[in-house]
Amino acid sequence: MSEIIRKIQKELFEMQDLKYRDFHSKLMPTVDKAKVIGVRIPQLRKYASSFLKLSSREEIEEFMQTLPHKYYEEDNLHGFIIERIKDYEECIDALNAFLPYIDNWATCDMMNPKVLKKEPERLLGQIKVWMKAKETYVVRFAMGCLMNYYLEENFTTECADLVAEVQSDEYYIQMMQAWYFATALAKQYDAVLPYLLEHKLSMWVHNKTIQKAVESYRITTEQKEYLKTLKRKG
Repeated sequence: MSEIIRKIQKELFEMQDLKYRDFHSKLMPTVDKAKVIGVRIPQLRKYASSFLKLSSREEIEEFMQTLPHKYYEEDNLHGFIIERIKDYEECIDALNAFLPYIDNWATCDMMNPKVLKKEPERLLGQIKVWMKAKETYVVRFAMGCLMNYYLEENFTTECADLVAEVQSDEYYIQMMQAWYFATALAKQYDAVLPYLLEHKLSMWVHNKTIQKAVESYRITTEQKEYLKTLKRKG
């Protein structure tokens, strides 16, 4: 183990909260509890900022090239470093190197690099590549990008089609499909409603979308009552 990796792990354990570890581990059944140190996310974000300020370029690169990481918090630290990359191409390269190693929904969903939002046309091409990946969390991250960056001024039905066309039995992909369409109903109701009316989604995703939409405060009472009538049985 290199000196910088040893230093990072030591400092992460100094922030350990065992009660938080026990609680958070239960939310991530795909992750071995032994991999979770137990560092709260706000504290880890502050640590990421400090790490970037106090470390050399060589140390940062060495950490990011040491994959797979041993601990869940190291994965999140890696993601928070990627979030702060300001160059689009550098960010995409870093994501392509890291995404295949993600093994849980939490690390996947908490990454939100701001530079991606500035390049919607270029990003859409990359999203199409990610959507064809074999790794669950590469596909989930791509769907998350479509949800985060393409449901307002950049929305097109092509984006919704990309999500609808994914056929997967993976729970964490199906959940993201439902989350995407529930959010889309809140922001693009008229454009997205046909995906339910025309049964373009699997039955599970269809019904989960309705459930999540009905739970949303962004959907009107009238819309919720109508959506309930669209539940499928089988």
